[in-house]
Amino acid sequence: MGSRSNVNAELAYIAGFLDGDGSLMLQLKKRTDSTKGVRFMATICLYQDTRHERPLLWIRKRLMCGYVSRRNDGMTELRINGFSQVRETVEMLLPHLRFKKRQAKLLIQACNMLERQTLRTMKPRYIRKIVGLLLLIQNENYMSKRRKTKEELYQILGLTP
Repeated sequence: MGSRSNVNAELAYIAGFLDGDGSLMLQLKKRTDSTKGVRFMATICLYQDTRHERPLLWIRKRLMCGYVSRRNDGMTELRINGFSQVRETVEMLLPHLRFKKRQAKLLIQACNMLERQTLRTMKPRYIRKIVGLLLLIQNENYMSKRRKTKEELYQILGLTP
């Protein structure tokens, strides 16, 4: 990335971009090739009008991870997925975050837990802890549509009697 002060300035810029035009997400996604039929997914997403997508390309180049895609609604996004990649990226940006600092710490905690075990081998208490982190992270995000409740998530994960 360059000199140390230049690296810090770039990370501060990227963190500011994430604070303003980004999301930190932990989601439960349907998956047909798993025994439970679902999987947890960690994502960092940065959004920009497609006419001004160049900063996203620059950020991807600086972070050396993620992929950029154009949506049908005139927006472009940079997405970074995967527990290790998300955790490492959020840890780099954490000192520079202002508004998403709490959410970032929760996501790091969840990624650490999810890197250690697969959903198939997790004990119910461990899964409940991750669901709790998922809900806390979601509550910090702007809500564009209804989200699943804790009880609905428990039912999907087979944690109800």
